[in-house]
Amino acid sequence: QVQLVESGGGLVQAGGSLRLSCTASGHTFTSYTMGWFRQAPGKEREFVSATRRSGFSTYSDSMKGRFTMSRDNAKNTVYLQMDGLEPEDTAVYYCAADRDDDYFIRIPGTYDYWGQGTQVTVSS
Repeated sequence: QVQLVESGGGLVQAGGSLRLSCTASGHTFTSYTMGWFRQAPGKEREFVSATRRSGFSTYSDSMKGRFTMSRDNAKNTVYLQMDGLEPEDTAVYYCAADRDDDYFIRIPGTYDYWGQGTQVTVSS
C-alpha cells in the first residue's frame, strides 16, 4: 500500500517562506512522477508543481520563480520550497504520486495516490 505523508505547513506572514515535505512509503519512489497540488476553500484543486522520474520539473505559471520542488530519492521524499508567500497562497497543500508516468501531470485525475494534506496559511 502506497502512503504519502506531508508535513511542514503552518502560519506565516506575507513575504515569508515555508518548506513542505512529502515522504512516501510502499512503492518504488524513483519510478513515480510526484506532484504538489493545493486547494483553497470553495475552489477546485489546483496544480502547483510536478517532477517526473526523469528529473524534469514543471510549475504553475503563478508560482514559477517563487516555489521550488525537489526530490531526494534516498529519503523517498519530495520537497516544496515556497518563498515570497502571499495571502492568495493560503490553501491545503497535497502531495500526489503517479505510477504510470502519464502525460498530463498537471491534472489531479492523473495521480494514483494522495497524501492527507497540510494547511498553509499566509497572513497579510
